Amino acid sequence: MFGRASISWSTQVRVGDRLLLGEVVATAGLVLLIYGLARIGRPQLTPVAVAAYIAAAIWFTSSGSFANPAATIGRAFSDSFTGISPASLPGFVIAQLAGGVIGIALATLLFGRTPATPPPDPPTRPILPAD
Repeated sequence: MFGRASISWSTQVRVGDRLLLGEVVATAGLVLLIYGLARIGRPQLTPVAVAAYIAAAIWFTSSGSFANPAATIGRAFSDSFTGISPASLPGFVIAQLAGGVIGIALATLLFGRTPATPPPDPPTRPILPAD
């Protein structure tokens, strides 16, 4: 579409403590959001909430918020501004794994260990024929 090869190794080097800290924050927040919605019984909001969070995290993190090891590895196969060089992958993946652990710990601390139980269905009354 842009006159580039479909697959090419990214040359976008991403190194530095500030970028790795950004990845830890982005991933921890994402995991906390997903677990939090499940724990308060609102999992149906997850798709919209995740999309909104990632859009915002692109702006509030120094790393650009990859926040997902699979997406990070996938970006290594595209030589673009949003790519990441293969040499930068290990640091980002480790930061994301650390962020995931922190996110789970925060979710457990804030919401407890077990998900919220859904409210019971309202009682139904039998439908009687009209008199």
